[in-house]
Amino acid sequence: MKVFQHSKILLLVAGISVLFFQACKEVEVPQARKVVRDFDNTVMLKWNKVFLNLDRYAVGYRPGPVPHALGHIGFSAYEAVVPGMPGYNSLANLYPDLEMPKFDESLEYHWPAVINESNAYLMRRFFFHMEASYNNLYRQIEQTRIHLHDQYALETTPEILARSEERGRLVALAVYEWEEKDLAAHNAFLNPQPPYNAPNGPGYWEPTIPDLTSALFPFWGQVRTFALPEEEQLARKPIPYSENPQSLFYAQGMEAYTRVKNIKEDGPGAFAERWLAEFWSDDILGLTFSPPARLIAVADQVVEKENINLEETVELYAKMGMSLCDASVALWQSKYVYNVERPVSYIRRVVSQQYPEAANFTTCLNNPVNGLQGITPAFPAYPSGHSGFGGAGAKILSSFFEYNSKHPGTYTIVDQCHKERSEFLGIPRTLSSFRDLATEDAYSRIPLGVHFRMDCDEGIRMGELAAQRVLELPWKR
Repeated sequence: MKVFQHSKILLLVAGISVLFFQACKEVEVPQARKVVRDFDNTVMLKWNKVFLNLDRYAVGYRPGPVPHALGHIGFSAYEAVVPGMPGYNSLANLYPDLEMPKFDESLEYHWPAVINESNAYLMRRFFFHMEASYNNLYRQIEQTRIHLHDQYALETTPEILARSEERGRLVALAVYEWEEKDLAAHNAFLNPQPPYNAPNGPGYWEPTIPDLTSALFPFWGQVRTFALPEEEQLARKPIPYSENPQSLFYAQGMEAYTRVKNIKEDGPGAFAERWLAEFWSDDILGLTFSPPARLIAVADQVVEKENINLEETVELYAKMGMSLCDASVALWQSKYVYNVERPVSYIRRVVSQQYPEAANFTTCLNNPVNGLQGITPAFPAYPSGHSGFGGAGAKILSSFFEYNSKHPGTYTIVDQCHKERSEFLGIPRTLSSFRDLATEDAYSRIPLGVHFRMDCDEGIRMGELAAQRVLELPWKR
């Protein structure tokens, strides 16, 4: 009897077990949909490489259109994927004339594919003029898009991929249509030197030797900003102009003169001074990427080293691009409000009265592409654009990589942007913080001979202010 009862119990347990395992096989546990932070940063770094290659040769893009393009490309990528970034807000409602496409939260998306299409769409339009003149470079846009498309086709279903790519295109289209309404900026690179009646007289900017190029982007200050309000877009007044050898203005002219003279005469510390000046220049079209894009090249090194996820990377480059864009507007508005002459003009006209050899002063900035030597950028001195871009970019980088749980203090970076170059001193430089990076970028313009110290001081301040206003936008919920 006991044996019989025991057998019944065993049969009952076995039956229940079979039913349990069958039920487990039939019930599929739903998989959580991937969000943006579940992906790596590859898509962003690949597209940044394409941008830097285009930027190096983009005629008419320096200085304003480069950060303008970076701002809108970064903003579009962010808006395209922000529905997949829990805890983040769309910023589209901050701009009343921007009409964003609707998003269906019930559907699944492959977020890198969204970014791939957004970036491809906008780069084709921002750099359309390069299709004829630099077709091999321009084709990198479609080649990169297809390469990433084929990779993503192996990672998701055709339906999800098509939906994701449409999302990227539609958001990019909306951003581009919004950009077209900004008449001061849209396709301004096609006419970078419109007629401009510059003020005349001592202390005012004039075209500089040896090329005497007319003013570049004199009306860029009318371009729309992302975050910097109009009342903060004008620089503080420069040091009062003076030809008195005892004045502060004269002292700043003398600083530029003596440092350039020391480099050219191979004086004490000349190697380090020339290295500093040339390392941060990035002035020459067809040789290096542009000064604002330099900050993207720096950021790429940090992003790759820290291996941050796609969510953080999208946020970083959106903030970086938007800050550089806003800085460019404020800097160029201020340049053409104050119209401060360049050191080369002041030194040759004024300093030469006490130091006759200064009448033949030329800068250390040479152009190996066209052979011109001793050149100066073709716009007023105050404030410095390099300094503003450095200040803006460094502040954004600091907000991500300094004074946090991973880096409780400053961040040391070995900048290898020019390590392969041989036509100037491209040896990597070690910076102990992002602020040091901004400072080097800014004050390198003095030994180069193209800026007064006051230009650099105010440029850094304005760049940091532009970045601060972008950081204050309602990114997080």
